[in-house]
Amino acid sequence: MTNRPEVLVACRQNAGRSVAGRLLIEHYGAGRIVVQSAGSEPGTSVHPEVRAELAERGLDSSREFPKPLTDDAVRQADVVVTMGCGEACPFYAGKRYEDWEVADPAGQDADTVRAIIDDIDQRARALVADLLPHTQLPGPPQRK
Repeated sequence: MTNRPEVLVACRQNAGRSVAGRLLIEHYGAGRIVVQSAGSEPGTSVHPEVRAELAERGLDSSREFPKPLTDDAVRQADVVVTMGCGEACPFYAGKRYEDWEVADPAGQDADTVRAIIDDIDQRARALVADLLPHTQLPGPPQRK
């Protein structure tokens, strides 16, 4: 790994799970991790229910938009986190992959979206703690 580990978070549409994962890893990494997100079949915009829950947590998703998953993005990453992009995610031997089985928040009610993002939050915190083992992580994003 380079001085700052690089993480790619991928899901199918890059409109919910991977956006939440990217912002949460970025939060816990506090500038010490480079984080990108992408989708195997990018949607047109971030799901509004995900934006609302991220905003509740004080995470700004206003600059987020679905981006395509590319071979270059996977090659560049030290860690590739997948969440439902299936066989569309390129695989490179020797690359670290984590498959987070997380439900799709699209069209779900607020309580379900909150639970999904809570799950992603725990996984993101664990990943950052593993990548930065001797670093004090910030607390969880503060709910508004």
